[in-house]
Amino acid sequence: MSVFTPLERPELEAFLAPYGLGRLKDFQGIAEGSENSNFFVSLEGGEYVLTLVERGPVHDLPFFIELLDVLHDADLPVPFALRTGSGDALRELAGKPALLQPRLPGKHVHQPNAHHCTEVGALLARLHLATRERVLERKSDRGLDWMLDEGPALALQLDETALPLLRDALKEIGEVKARFLALPRANLHADLFKDNALFDGTHLSGVIDFYNACSGPMLYDLAICLNDWCSDADGRLDGQLSRALLGAYAALRPFTAAEAELWPTALRIACVRFWLSRLIAANAFAGQDVLIHDPSVFQRRLAQRQKVELPLPFAL
Repeated sequence: MSVFTPLERPELEAFLAPYGLGRLKDFQGIAEGSENSNFFVSLEGGEYVLTLVERGPVHDLPFFIELLDVLHDADLPVPFALRTGSGDALRELAGKPALLQPRLPGKHVHQPNAHHCTEVGALLARLHLATRERVLERKSDRGLDWMLDEGPALALQLDETALPLLRDALKEIGEVKARFLALPRANLHADLFKDNALFDGTHLSGVIDFYNACSGPMLYDLAICLNDWCSDADGRLDGQLSRALLGAYAALRPFTAAEAELWPTALRIACVRFWLSRLIAANAFAGQDVLIHDPSVFQRRLAQRQKVELPLPFAL
């Protein structure tokens, strides 16, 4: 189970009391997390999610709280930090920064169809439109500079098939960095995988886990999302699913010519980001009872993105 900091009932009850949400009925750790400790918390006042932030600088947490407030005010189905009676949103529990948020309804979809992808594409466009006029600035700690810094050393761990694939991708990132970062910007979820979306029946009822959120090119966020939602087991993009997601997004936010030109590159950069982070996690947590995502998934996807035959629709 990926709960890095276990909790005892008395300390949790003391933490929850200032929210005025009633007696603690039950709580349990959430196994799916790979970076933070998360718990489902059942109170007399409803169902909630408690997050203990295990990774990243504490000074970024006010950014996440403000961003989720902005998205919640825009009627997007996102969690948001609850306040205590004295107005505190960010608190401490077991020596870790802690946030309590409403638990959103729905379940994860593991085998999406075109309808699911349409819903996700529209949601991502709404998220970008809600923030593009007033971007909350935060540089990603898994951005292009990080890839260029960490990638060469990680490449040395790879076999003779994977090594040139990663080296060529890093070379491309270095060459296009300035142009890529100049693309239209907004706030990004930056991790909108299937396990961070919830569906209640056919309705997209929630998007969770904004702890990789940042400011940056909207195209990059779209590439991250599409690489997960629309890839098959061999890493190839499913045309029907991809067109559904891109079409729903473009109907709300049309693409620019510069975005259309850099779209294949964006897909490759998104693969590199998660290939590297999964390699790091596999090294750091080897042998521990922690959920470790398979790095080779993104190696296969990057190999398939060497040639992209999926243009952006309606590019202006």
